[in-house]
Amino acid sequence: QLQVVTSGGGLVQPGESLRLSCSAFGFNVEEYRVGWFRQAPGKEREGVACISKGSSYTNYADSVKGRFAIFRNNVMNMVYLQISSLKPEDAAEYFCAVAPPQGTYCSRRTEEYDVWGQGTQVTFSS
Repeated sequence: QLQVVTSGGGLVQPGESLRLSCSAFGFNVEEYRVGWFRQAPGKEREGVACISKGSSYTNYADSVKGRFAIFRNNVMNMVYLQISSLKPEDAAEYFCAVAPPQGTYCSRRTEEYDVWGQGTQVTFSS
């Protein structure tokens, strides 16, 4: 059974960095597209980053370009989301999800992903 587990969220301050982790169990995540998504209270879930099978293609939401980086650790069977220069608008619950490969391509559309991890919360301290 395919399973992914999301971790790494926490309490942060503006300008700080954070690395979120997506651990895959029961399959080789290198063979799948992986997306990172977030959902803030009262808002729809949005895709912020994705990475293709083989890591040849990545895509980012405009709001996070230059600050977020998605990358794989194939030895550990994990995918990370490195977040730099955190802004208050980045506060949300973050999820990773996987989808079967589609060429050298990935999508940030939630409907294309069918295995989801539980969320990990990124919260700003006052």
